[in-house]
Amino acid sequence: MPLLDLENISKRYTIGTETIHALRSISIAINKGEYVALMGPSGSGKSTLMNILGCLDTPSGGTYSLNGKEVSKMDDNELADIRNKEIGFVFQTFNLIPRSTALDNVALPLVYAGLRKQQRIERATQTLEGVGLGDRVTHKPNELSGGQRQRVALARALVNNPSIILADEPTGNLDSKTSEEIMALFEEIHHRGNTIIVVTHEEEIAQHAHRIIRLKDGAVESDQANANIRKTVPA
Repeated sequence: MPLLDLENISKRYTIGTETIHALRSISIAINKGEYVALMGPSGSGKSTLMNILGCLDTPSGGTYSLNGKEVSKMDDNELADIRNKEIGFVFQTFNLIPRSTALDNVALPLVYAGLRKQQRIERATQTLEGVGLGDRVTHKPNELSGGQRQRVALARALVNNPSIILADEPTGNLDSKTSEEIMALFEEIHHRGNTIIVVTHEEEIAQHAHRIIRLKDGAVESDQANANIRKTVPA
């Protein structure tokens, strides 16, 4: 059974008298442990699809199952629960809390998960060590470089042991050297067995994935294994 299973997913928006078809009958299955890039130009529907995959939005039609649970029929509370337990989000803008330390930022999902303080500290520290930031736990975001901030965001995404890491343009605000470091970290996380979906409009970033799904005008244009996976060479 696929980890993610979308069948005939559509999304329509009505603006005044006009109906906009953001997604048109999309069917995709993603298995546990896959590393997938969702590619497409602006307006292709990739952001809408990402929001549906991440349970931030619901489809207008079709069915979406995550880990065997049908997401398309869930209410807001159930969706929030799925987002916290099953999905780790990584955003282009990091979305860190400025006044909180790296440790507190990473531990935040564990507060919602109901873990005791000592457990939260231990697990958040361990996860920061796993992304190479064991010596930065007490630093606040403004005391970290862009690459370090994205590592904190990645640790926060990983801390709940989610089924999926969903990354939206994860290197969009980083220079090319730092982008390479972050993509190397994604490779490492994938090797540990995590399922990764990277949403990007950059061909170079997509080439790190093992499978590339290209969207155009709200539909799947192509869905192929990547024969030329771009490995990051460690510095």
